[in-house]
Amino acid sequence: MGSVAIRYIVHDVDDAVVFYQKHLGFQVDMHPAPGFAALSKGELRLLVNAPGAGGAGTAGGQTPEPGGWNRFQVEVDDLRSVVDRLQSEGAHFRGEIVEGNGGRQILVEDPSGNPIELFEPISR
Repeated sequence: MGSVAIRYIVHDVDDAVVFYQKHLGFQVDMHPAPGFAALSKGELRLLVNAPGAGGAGTAGGQTPEPGGWNRFQVEVDDLRSVVDRLQSEGAHFRGEIVEGNGGRQILVEDPSGNPIELFEPISR
């Protein structure tokens, strides 16, 4: 099997590229057109598309749109400091930090409202 990627639909690909690079440390692998970019962070490949561009076309008469609750997780060493930095940079969060059996987490949104889970595992 080949590589696996996640596709997010975004309102503005350029805004998404800036957000993922500046705030979450992604690199741009490809940005050939205004409606598409391929990004990566470690083994994660993230494809961002404007609605209707390339692989983000319509399906069954429905147009894809940003948002929802499906997400990918970015593991961090110090969640509080990451949240403080992102808040000072104007990032929008869904709720507050929550603590569970495996660690602490919070959802931050990209400029189109797509969630990214920031997760700090319990130290072992």
